[in-house]
Parts: sequence; structure tokens; C-alpha cells
Amino acid sequence: MKSRFLIAALLLAAPASAQVDRPEYVRALAAGYKASFLCSDIFNAGQSEEQVARDDLKRIYPELEPLIPGLDAAIDREAKTVSVAFSDKLPPRIAAWRPHLGCAQLPIGAGADAVRLLPRLGVDPAVGRNDRLRWPDGDSNAAARPKGDAGALTRAVASAFDRRTYGQGSETTAVVIVQDGRIVAERYRDDFDMHMSQRTWSVAKSLAGTIVGAAVQKGLLDVDAPAPIPEWRSPGDPRASITTDQLLRMASGLHGDAAGNRTDATYFGGSSVTENATQWPLETAPGTRFRYANNDILLAIRGLRARLGDGERALAFPFEALLWKIGMTRTVPETDWQGNFILSSQVWTTARDLARLGLLYQNDGMWNGERILPPGWGAYVSRHGPAQPASGYGYGATFWTFPAAAGLPADAYIAQGNRGQYLAIVPSRRIVIVRRGYDGPGTAFDPAPFVRDVLAALR
Repeated sequence: MKSRFLIAALLLAAPASAQVDRPEYVRALAAGYKASFLCSDIFNAGQSEEQVARDDLKRIYPELEPLIPGLDAAIDREAKTVSVAFSDKLPPRIAAWRPHLGCAQLPIGAGADAVRLLPRLGVDPAVGRNDRLRWPDGDSNAAARPKGDAGALTRAVASAFDRRTYGQGSETTAVVIVQDGRIVAERYRDDFDMHMSQRTWSVAKSLAGTIVGAAVQKGLLDVDAPAPIPEWRSPGDPRASITTDQLLRMASGLHGDAAGNRTDATYFGGSSVTENATQWPLETAPGTRFRYANNDILLAIRGLRARLGDGERALAFPFEALLWKIGMTRTVPETDWQGNFILSSQVWTTARDLARLGLLYQNDGMWNGERILPPGWGAYVSRHGPAQPASGYGYGATFWTFPAAAGLPADAYIAQGNRGQYLAIVPSRRIVIVRRGYDGPGTAFDPAPFVRDVLAALR
């Protein structure tokens, strides 16, 4: 299906041409990339250095990958920092881990003494992993026999790992299938298990849309009102009219620096959301154009932070309003060095935690009798806006819909992330499907036929 390659192109866009003439900066980005992934994979996920080198430092951005093996990394397991040297004139790039908030990168040129200045979550309720609780709050009693053809389901899951059926050269690490609230199929690559996390990449955008939903439920935000972005409040600034809804729909009308709105300065360069995402001018009228834009989602969360205040309340909100309530205790949303959540990409989570997120939507935002999301929020995040991408996939407000040609139920929708991260929700069938992977350029896993085969096996 051609549309999946168009989606992959959006999720892994070509680098900005301006970087070609800036080899020192590209080298700094490569060092930041290596520091970030080593830090997060080791201290969030418990992966080995060998795993990180094989999976998260291979088949990546083509301008960075050749540089990474030649950059020496120093891992301090006691201080939970990673330093990667890249220049004889500047300090190494440094990423430092904090409880619950994961790894943050220091700006290019900052020394190790700046680690102590990184924001930390002051409240620490000693959240347990809750493994002994019954699923989905914990991991006990999670499995059930599938209703349908168990053999066909087993074959579909096995095919997801064969590196050819759903995408030549694709690399699957985890699959979790939930039917009627229980796990009916679950499989991991040999070196993975249900508690090992990976980066969500752009599935984080769907998590951002969910966090916004939790804020709407609490009366903190109105998505149809102008987004409360402090940097846009100068008199006469036309961006002040952009709504949170338009940001969630990637229809802000803002200019960006590259096709696909690559945000390398924020992701790997140690710059902050408020330094970068808030600076771009309008390019077209808000609400009239879809343009895949990391910045739009970063700005939606920036607005929520401003509404909550820039202190402890904002840092704690995703955990207390959503994650810890629904058992996502192994999900780590990371921040920049100024405390802005990078919820367009930089979240580490497990396949089971993503399945929990899917169950929240399947249950129309209810969890253990408590309303977490507004009624109908799933319909909102999957409803097409007036501006749509050119590919067969439709876009709502942080979730995607399948092409009509896929032959899937009309209410099916999906969170998608680079390197093959997928969370599909089919409310009418009470089915949630998670696939995690390390796909590289040109090896995209096609979720549509996989979802179709899983649905055909279940009844």
C-alpha cells in the first residue's frame, strides 16, 4: 500500500539542507543522538549497550549514522549520565537521567555542572510497578483465550516477526493483542520482555492528545479557544488566534524549518521547546492546511504547561492525571533542559502500557469508574479536520485513520510512530493491537494488513 510509505516519509523526513554546510553542528547532533539514546535505553529501559548500538543507533538518520560509531561515550551508572565527546573545543554532549522524567540533554557547550540544574519531579509517591494487581491496573491475570480462530491469530502474530509478511526487512520487537479487555496474544523478540520499554517516537503525539483530553476533562483547557502560548501574547501577534484544536490537528498554518518539520535542535541538539517551537511565523491561515509538524504538538503541550504554571504542577500533571491512574507506570515522558515535555516523540513505554492506553479509549475514557477523558474524546481525536494529508491515511487530532481501501471497520483508528510503533484501536470490535519495532528506512511495517488479519482471526 503506497500510503504507508508516504506516512513513513512524514515520520522520518529528509534532513534540512542547511545542515549540509554545518559539519560541526551535525557532529554535535550525532553526539547528542548517541548520548540521548544510550541514556534513555539504559536507565529507562534497562537495555544493554549492545542492544542500543544494534537497534537505536543503526538504520537511523543517514547524516548522523556514519558519525556515531566514531564518537566515544562515557556512561556513569552511578550518576546516571552519558557523555559523548565530539569536539576539542567544547565539552561533550551530556544526557542525564532523573526519576520519572527520564533523560534530558544539556545544551551544546554546557558542562557537567549544569546537570544539577535540570528540572526534577519533586513529588514522589513511590509509585509501585503494581505487577501483582489484576490486569490492566497490573500484570496479574492478564491473559485469556481468544474468541475466534486461535491458530489463525498465532500465525498472524508469528508473521509480524518474520521480517517479510508485513514489510520486507521490518524488525518487530513486541506484539500485544487485547480482546474484550484481556490479552489474547503476546509475543516479544528474544531479547525483549513485557517490561522493557522503547521510544514511542510519534506515538507520543497521541499520548499528548490524551493528556490534553485529561486537562479538558478537568476544565483546564478549551481546545476551541486560542492556545495559551505566552510567547504569542504580544499585542498584534496574529498567532494568538491559533487554537489548541488547530495545533492538535497540525493545521496551525505555521512555517517550519524542514519537510516533515524535523526538530533536531530540540530532539538531539539540547535546545528547548520554548526556544524553538514558539518562534515560527504564520505561513498560511490557521485551519486551512495540514502540514505534518512536530512543533504543533509541542506547542499544544507548551500551552498546557503555561496554564498549569511552569513548576511542579505542570511536571506532575501527566502522571497524576493519566499515566499512574491507568497503570502506565513504566511510561517515561522526557523533558528538555528547561522542563518542557517533548511529547511529540520523546517518551519511553512498553507494549503493555500502550495497550492500557488503548483500553482507556476503548472504554470511552473511563477507568475503574473514574472519568479520565471527556465523553467521546476518542471520536474527537480520530475525527478528520478540514485540512487533511494527501496520503490515504486520514488525520484527526493526534490519531490517524486507515485508508478506506484497507477494508477495516469505520471506527478503527491508530497511533503511529517512526520505526514502526503502532497502537490500533477498534472500538466496535473491542480490540486493541500494539506493534513495536525498529524498522529502518525503506523497511516499513504495514499495519493495515496486520490489523485486518488479526480482526479476521477474532470474532
